[in-house]
Amino acid sequence: MTKLTLIIAVVSYLLGSIPFGYLLVRIFRGQDVRQTGSGNIGATNVARTGSKGLGIATLLLDALKGYAAVKFAFWLAGSERFKSDSQAILLLAALAAFCAILGHMFTVWLRFKGGKGVATAVGAFAALAPRAVVVALVLFVIVVALTRYISLGSMVGAAAFPLLVWRLSPAERTTVPILLLIASSSLLIVVRHKDNIRRLLAGTENRWR
Repeated sequence: MTKLTLIIAVVSYLLGSIPFGYLLVRIFRGQDVRQTGSGNIGATNVARTGSKGLGIATLLLDALKGYAAVKFAFWLAGSERFKSDSQAILLLAALAAFCAILGHMFTVWLRFKGGKGVATAVGAFAALAPRAVVVALVLFVIVVALTRYISLGSMVGAAAFPLLVWRLSPAERTTVPILLLIASSSLLIVVRHKDNIRRLLAGTENRWR
């Protein structure tokens, strides 16, 4: 179990750490996305380089790596001798989601400086708590539509997500350890938006157009 946990944690972190936004902008535009806008490697800042297509590609790939990490955990844990222990498998899947998000935020390939983890979290938790993800995305769309602040929509969705999981997911997916990992992921996302929070309070945050 310890060896399996370590493998899932490391693989999930490495999957999450692939800096797709940085790579796409470097390959197709010859630029360092970290020198643009907020300096973030996520989809919103990639789009600010002048290519919405690369922004969309970054969004999808960042989500895909989170989804792949959780699916890998399900596959590997389900193939082991405790495959009948659904609680252990679900806990490892939640750990994979957390580690993938951590990898995106603190990628080893960019000196542990990465993105904010929103797209990666959406992909990861779509494989673990899909109904909660859908509602969180609806909240995101509503907040962005009303305020034009993508950062605020992301934080509202992230903050509400643990409660949505608790209310909307099956009981076996809402144990205390799983919810703690989900809440930790949400907290990390909100904390990574600290600069956005400062700009929101100062009235200088960029609005989505």
